[in-house]
Amino acid sequence: MARSGPGFRLGDFLSSIADAVPPGAARPIVVHDAELERLPADRVHNPTELRIAGRLPTTTLEIFRQTIPPGLSSDMQRHHHETVHYVISGTGHTEVEDDTESWSTGDFVYTPPWTWHRHYNDSGEEPVEFLTIENSRLLALLGLERRQSAGLATVDEARARFKEEGSHE
Repeated sequence: MARSGPGFRLGDFLSSIADAVPPGAARPIVVHDAELERLPADRVHNPTELRIAGRLPTTTLEIFRQTIPPGLSSDMQRHHHETVHYVISGTGHTEVEDDTESWSTGDFVYTPPWTWHRHYNDSGEEPVEFLTIENSRLLALLGLERRQSAGLATVDEARARFKEEGSHE
């Protein structure tokens, strides 16, 4: 089955998703915190630590445990997938395009597709811990995965840098 391109057929893709995912050593039902795989530093363009629950048997969702150190932030980025962050602990705020919203432990933070965004830890002493869930696996299966990072830039700097590729202004 083609995952994208001319040979891709939506019906084939949908029929390849099993009704049930049998547990096993390679795709367990439980992945413990100590088993999360840290993404290599060269794949994370900011001080955020991302550890992925990659062995979970999800077909369409990617799940991470994300840590933002005290006083720091994630990078300014945009991507085609949707993301929801559940705030396990900490306080901070998020920029999504021209909107800024504060959050704290127990809140959910939604990032719409293809919007410039950045998450900030407002504490100088405690890290922020997120449970991050995104539908990036689904988009990758459909050949629609895309991500851009502007580093530790502002929204306006990111828009200017990537203007030639079309931003939503």
